[in-house]
Amino acid sequence: MKRPTFLWQTTGFAIATLWGTLLHFLYDWSGQSPWVAPFSGVNESTWEHMKLLYWPLLLFGILQFFFFRDLPGFWWVKLMGTLAGLLLIPVLFYTYNGAIGKSPDWVNIAIFYIASASAFFIEWRLFQAQIVTWKKGWLAFIFLVMLGALFVVFTFSPPQLPLFCDPESGQYGIYEP
Repeated sequence: MKRPTFLWQTTGFAIATLWGTLLHFLYDWSGQSPWVAPFSGVNESTWEHMKLLYWPLLLFGILQFFFFRDLPGFWWVKLMGTLAGLLLIPVLFYTYNGAIGKSPDWVNIAIFYIASASAFFIEWRLFQAQIVTWKKGWLAFIFLVMLGALFVVFTFSPPQLPLFCDPESGQYGIYEP
């Protein structure tokens, strides 16, 4: 069955970037609700910005699965796109900041959009190439869910590493302002 994968991926990009942008503000809009914290940005750390991309990618993937479930490698494609997008955020952020210095907000926003576009582009290319045919896609889905569990756990108890540090406050995870 021929699928309009480019349209799917373009729609996914639009949804993920809009949703990720809203998630950036949702924690404050909710009155800093601990129920919202695992799914939205609780500070300005790089890890929290990665979380803004992860949840839209996962939920769009679940929606998309209902239309692509007969593809044996569907979840592997989604895993590859998600990992690429998530890895691009710290790579681009720390490369830019290391070379130029502190990045203005528009650069950080551009990094988020580039990472999202890259995730969907990689998925589109993999769908087109049909090189992923392994039938144990549930393993990739489990890996994606486990990654989500890390985003939840590290919201409340992050490691004391630079990736998790809010550059504005110097604190980690959820903290009292």
